[in-house]
Amino acid sequence: MDGIKPETTAEENQDEREESKGCFECCIKCLGGVPYASLVATILCFSGVALFCGCGHVALTGTVTMVENHFSRVTSDHATLTDVVQILQYIIYGIACFFFLYGIILLAEGFYTTSAVKEMHSEFKTTVCGRCISAMFVFLTYILGLGWLGIFGFSAVPVFLFYNMWTACGAMKSPIANLTSVDNICVDVRQYGIIPWNAIPGKACGSTLSLICNTSEFYLSYHLYIVACAGAGATVIALLIYVMATTYNFAVLKFKSYDHSHTTKF
Repeated sequence: MDGIKPETTAEENQDEREESKGCFECCIKCLGGVPYASLVATILCFSGVALFCGCGHVALTGTVTMVENHFSRVTSDHATLTDVVQILQYIIYGIACFFFLYGIILLAEGFYTTSAVKEMHSEFKTTVCGRCISAMFVFLTYILGLGWLGIFGFSAVPVFLFYNMWTACGAMKSPIANLTSVDNICVDVRQYGIIPWNAIPGKACGSTLSLICNTSEFYLSYHLYIVACAGAGATVIALLIYVMATTYNFAVLKFKSYDHSHTTKF
């Protein structure tokens, strides 16, 4: 009986090593099926959409508050601006909800296509319906990428407007402004079409402009618009990564299904 124990122990150790090796190979196989490109794109997309929607919503509210307090004393003059801002905020809610669901769907589609491309299962199987769905995601993501490219350009407009105002605020603090007259430095928001030309006062000069420059609405809105624009740019990059990943997976799926169908005939 004593002579059997070492052999039994050696066999148990070998079984344990094979079992641990099998777990290691299983983990490596599972990690090989992770769509890293889609995963990075999903994280980037969620971050970009969150920055754009959150910062854009707060910045729009601050813009309306600043216009109401300093550039338009009559409610009817900025009523259109208030309505447009409310519509944009509702659109932001819809964008956030849609891309939260769409990002999850694209990530799930990435797991499916990556597993099929790398043949993670014992037998490679793909259907015409699956390839059509992959092609639909490629096309839809491409269209959404173009749309976000337009949103990125649109979000740069308030950054430009606030930058002009920020430059005027900086000019008032420069030594050159002290030599001339500070009252000659003005910002007229009516020229941007935000409020009508008959709005009173419509512009701010001198000490009034300096007061606006020191308000939290102006400082916070300006920087939030910059972050929102950066978030829109990050979303464009994320959708570009999505397009490349889904296009590659679709092409490989189509090639392998074609090759598999011709192999089975012979």
